[in-house]
Amino acid sequence: MAAVKTAQVKMNIPNILTVFRIILVPVFLYFVIAGELYTAAAIFIIAGVTDGIDGFIARRFDMRTEFGANIDPFADKFLLVSAYIALTAKGLVPIWLTIPVIIKDSFLLSGVLALRTAGRKVVISPSVFGKSTTVLQIVTVVYAMLLGNGVEFTVLCALTAIVTVYTWLDYVKREFRIQTGRK
Repeated sequence: MAAVKTAQVKMNIPNILTVFRIILVPVFLYFVIAGELYTAAAIFIIAGVTDGIDGFIARRFDMRTEFGANIDPFADKFLLVSAYIALTAKGLVPIWLTIPVIIKDSFLLSGVLALRTAGRKVVISPSVFGKSTTVLQIVTVVYAMLLGNGVEFTVLCALTAIVTVYTWLDYVKREFRIQTGRK
């Protein structure tokens, strides 16, 4: 009988925080759907803080793992895309912002999966624009839940959409250059 190989997942503090963030997504969605936006915002902020903490701990104490490198971006995208879909369904975030958020994240995750399936190495190094996009998307979600509509919110949404699309194109361009050997 052939032995079955199983991948071992090293569960350290950063990875536990990442899994916790994934578990918080349905809890967050429950409160959004129930109209408990202050509670939903608190949960969303807690999830966002865990993202910063897990990254800091992983880097500072050299606790980086392959599992963490793969699951952390998924957890981030799962939280943000879920938030945008739920808040758009509730009429709190415009669809014209949610569409580029979903398309960018879906495209990037699909591209990474396709390249890895093809045996290609993909190293995603976040850019300043990537981090700016994440911050803007998080601020937009929290603003939508706590402060609602207004001219300022529309400007924030427009800025978030522009930076999201720019970042998407920048990541595609950078990865294309890496995969084709063009620097």
